[in-house]
Amino acid sequence: MSTIEISALHKSFGPLEVLRGIDLTVATGEVVCVIGPSGSGKSTLLRCVNLLEQPTSGTIRVGDVEVTDPDCDIDGVRRRIGMVFQQFNLFGHLTVRENVTIAQRRVLKRSRAAADKIALENLARVGLADKAASYPAQLSGGQQQRVAIARALAMDPQLMLFDEPTSALDPELVGEVLAVMRGLAAEGMTMLVVTHEMAFAREVASRVVFMDGGVVVEQGPPAEVFGNPREERTRVFLHRVLEPTSVSETEIGARLTE
Repeated sequence: MSTIEISALHKSFGPLEVLRGIDLTVATGEVVCVIGPSGSGKSTLLRCVNLLEQPTSGTIRVGDVEVTDPDCDIDGVRRRIGMVFQQFNLFGHLTVRENVTIAQRRVLKRSRAAADKIALENLARVGLADKAASYPAQLSGGQQQRVAIARALAMDPQLMLFDEPTSALDPELVGEVLAVMRGLAAEGMTMLVVTHEMAFAREVASRVVFMDGGVVVEQGPPAEVFGNPREERTRVFLHRVLEPTSVSETEIGARLTE
């Protein structure tokens, strides 16, 4: 069963065509990591899945719902999709607990008591139960991003979208966020992850998708894409980001084994 089915997806911003015919499926329980250079369309693809960007053409299905159908109840679909952005987007004037309960109460109409219980359960899930009464400014960037993940999980999503969730973090804080994501993958959460963390993609992904120039150049199991890429564009990209002098592979690998 597929949680996401994307077919012939195009997205243009004026004369600039950012996505040029994307076909992609994500099976239930699968972790798909999308990699590629800046400007390749990765984040735009992710934002099209829950219509934060309106596709120019093509179809997207999430579960049994075609989200690109003009009559689709997109708010209903979004309630089934958790999304974590590069920036944490927490409300600075609310405590951590309040940040995790506000959407539950307003969107899902849960009682305060029920929302509080679910908030604390999910804060514990990301290792932050002791920070429920803190404010975002009192937390590190890694802790804020973990709160953002807890907030998304509290809505009981069928699917989690991650848009480079570690890119705004100091290097020493990346590992704690990746550890939470590894835990979600181990629990069987369906995840579509745009990332530049190559060691994470190699270790955790069911499948790696390499994008460049608005198209899917190559996809397959991590061992194949990283170990024996078929396409020259993939080989050039991986050589550039994985060379020994690069921070990404050496330091990220160390973080993931801490």
